Amino acid sequence: MPDLHPQCEPLALLLGTWQGGGTGHYPTIDDFAYTEELTFGHVGKPFVSMIQRTRNSVTGEPLHSEAGYIRALPGGELELTLAQPSGVTEIHLGTVRSSDDGLVIELRSEEVGMTPSAKEVTSVRRELSVVGLGTDGGPSLISELWMAAVGHGELLHHLRGELTKQN
Repeated sequence: MPDLHPQCEPLALLLGTWQGGGTGHYPTIDDFAYTEELTFGHVGKPFVSMIQRTRNSVTGEPLHSEAGYIRALPGGELELTLAQPSGVTEIHLGTVRSSDDGLVIELRSEEVGMTPSAKEVTSVRRELSVVGLGTDGGPSLISELWMAAVGHGELLHHLRGELTKQN
């Protein structure tokens, strides 16, 4: 495997596969629980790939997936491009910063694209936090998402997952 691009060093803690569970809610749907797998990889260029898959935690039925790239820019700035099979694309700008026990990535959508058959999504905010470095149980990845969608114009909390590193 090639060396991690120097601009991606702040993202190094993300690399690998993370798995765990979470909960979701939104005014237009029933609350639900899910399992999630989130994989980050690299090829030595100034970006990190991201693939996410979720399943219903009771039935195992696939719920959602998305794939994209986090581009690392100088000074801790980030760009995220993301595509979903539901017909939604997202372009985010954000930052990465170290925290006391890990790192925090904050991203806000600049553009949301939709195919004609996609559900309306107008804005998205994402936060990824690696916490618990140096603890006996190892680090966790907290993944949260807020969205403005289907007639709700303000960002509302939608998802929160807590994942552990598998490799």
